[in-house]
Amino acid sequence: MMENLYPQGSAVFAKVNPTVRLTIRRYAKRVYYCTVADKPSHPDLVYYERELVPPIGATQA
Repeated sequence: MMENLYPQGSAVFAKVNPTVRLTIRRYAKRVYYCTVADKPSHPDLVYYERELVPPIGATQA
């Protein structure tokens, strides 16, 4: 069983703000550290797996 659903570099969206595309930068201790795709200098955003959704049409293993 995989521990994390989204590997590093995956594109995701937060449920609270589904219009902002995020990129998974790091996964540690059940927390995802994400960067805003269009703003790499923006501070990391931190989410639990249940707060993220994959892009529409993306398949999950």
